[in-house]
Amino acid sequence: MNEHSRLFDFIYDQQARLPKADMFAAKINNEWVPYSTNEVIKTINQLSAGLLKLGISGNDMTVERQDKIALISRNRPEWLMLDIACQQIGAVLCPIYPTTNVNELQFIFNDAEIKIAFVCGHEIREKVNSIKSNVPTLQDIYEFDEVPGIKNWKSLLENITEADLVQLETVKAAVKATDCATIIYTSGTTGFPKGVMLSHRNIVTNVLNGTRSFPFSDDPQGRTLSFLPLNHIFERVASYIFIHSLHSIYFAENLESIGENLKEVKPTVFCTVPRLLEKVYEKIIAKGNELTGFKKQLFFWSVNLGDQFDSLKPGSIKYKLQLAIANKLVFSKWREALGNNIKYIITGGAACQARLLRIFNAAQIPIYEGYGPTENSPVISVNRKEKGGMKFGTVGPVLEGQEVKLLEDGEICVKGPSVMLGYYKRPDLTAETVIDGWLHTGDIGVFEDGKFLKITDRKKELFKTSGGKYVAPQPIENKMKESPYVEQIMIIGADEKFVGALIVPSIPNVREWMRQQNIPFTTNDAAVHHEKVKALFKELIESFNKFFNHVEQVKKFELLPEEWTIESGELTPTLKLKRKVIMEKYKTAIANIYK
Repeated sequence: MNEHSRLFDFIYDQQARLPKADMFAAKINNEWVPYSTNEVIKTINQLSAGLLKLGISGNDMTVERQDKIALISRNRPEWLMLDIACQQIGAVLCPIYPTTNVNELQFIFNDAEIKIAFVCGHEIREKVNSIKSNVPTLQDIYEFDEVPGIKNWKSLLENITEADLVQLETVKAAVKATDCATIIYTSGTTGFPKGVMLSHRNIVTNVLNGTRSFPFSDDPQGRTLSFLPLNHIFERVASYIFIHSLHSIYFAENLESIGENLKEVKPTVFCTVPRLLEKVYEKIIAKGNELTGFKKQLFFWSVNLGDQFDSLKPGSIKYKLQLAIANKLVFSKWREALGNNIKYIITGGAACQARLLRIFNAAQIPIYEGYGPTENSPVISVNRKEKGGMKFGTVGPVLEGQEVKLLEDGEICVKGPSVMLGYYKRPDLTAETVIDGWLHTGDIGVFEDGKFLKITDRKKELFKTSGGKYVAPQPIENKMKESPYVEQIMIIGADEKFVGALIVPSIPNVREWMRQQNIPFTTNDAAVHHEKVKALFKELIESFNKFFNHVEQVKKFELLPEEWTIESGELTPTLKLKRKVIMEKYKTAIANIYK
């Protein structure tokens, strides 16, 4: 397969080399149902032909004129089938998070001029129906689940003739590697999402360079459990890597069923985000705390041993012997919980605690951390399977086929075939972000030992939670400041489980409220620690949370007694928050939020 292939070529490559009985699998009525390579390809071709019959097209067109299809669904075989069916006819797939709020959804549908939407489930269907009259381009909505009276996606597969399939081959042959394959909307710092345009070549080169660098070898027995949202480029690219390296893809039922599905599927590999690893670890430690006597001692002796593990230094003979005992008696049970077949796990989307990486790798559950933004399709760097190719606390060596440079301020810039086409309808933003072919990531980093990239900070205020979801703090702060009781606020949560807030109350307004409640006011400090004042702010925060997506909602906060000023160092001369200064100054308050 050459470097300039189209993304859909991967499925035909698998068919030519080793058609599988279970290319995909999904759990239906409590049974895992496999979909063979030939069956998948037949369905995709029928779906492509069905879309052409609806008048959907995109061949030999500029990206503005390519038809756009929205997809809002949990992971399932149909997700990738639709993705590939759109690619084959030059249409652009716009995948959207199921949790996206109505206002953002309407913005995306209108910005992309969506023609057809594919959905899954009552809630999503109702959300799309509620905006339909405000989206003039939207022609139809198709449901993946069978619901009486609702158009089903399978209706597009009906009455496909041989002539339709011949026409499809002509259309397919005209799709170019440089054509836009997808637009992925990511959070913007202004609060409005921006559409990242990725071509076939962008994603294909990331798949091939990732396969070669990590490396992934062909494994007809390999299987993965897919549960990270496919609308995130990380899981989507991983899926194409698995198709390319002959792994089967089993789709988890939902996030709650992952534990059970892991035991059933017994995957050799899966992708995750740090937050899910944290949850797994928290459950394991909770079980350890339930033990008593010698068993409990043995458990925590093993965990402490794991915490000393170093991928680059093998340790003494005594340490290796102790670790072998820990693996046999304790860690073997951890591996059983993951299906007892794991060769490796890949994590990305946010920074992973080095401690977790040490302990899991010591437990013979190899976890490799990588890094990259949607704008680079996405992978920039990843820790490697080869000896000496992994360093905990870093995101690994740069992917083959890409260049990385650090600017004077440490900003990570990347150049190569995976750098996006640009932001849809936003040449201004594109020009700010891609300069002379270099993508400016907004992340700050250093190289350790000459080759391991380490992320140290974020240049942009936009941050990711440990679940890998982007959060733009400014719109949340601006909304919360509409309350007369909020003088100043800073939203936090980078690499944490949830979004928190540091709040400086408007003391005059709080004092007046306290007077009305017959609560005596003594000092600022006493006021912010008063239980009824805290309850007032809890109610206030909850009333504002409804304006934001679940991931953006403030879960906990701390009230601070003193106002932030230029003189005391928290504000710039133009009254912007000095976020790093505030983070450092209020370390204790932040620790209280996340303890």
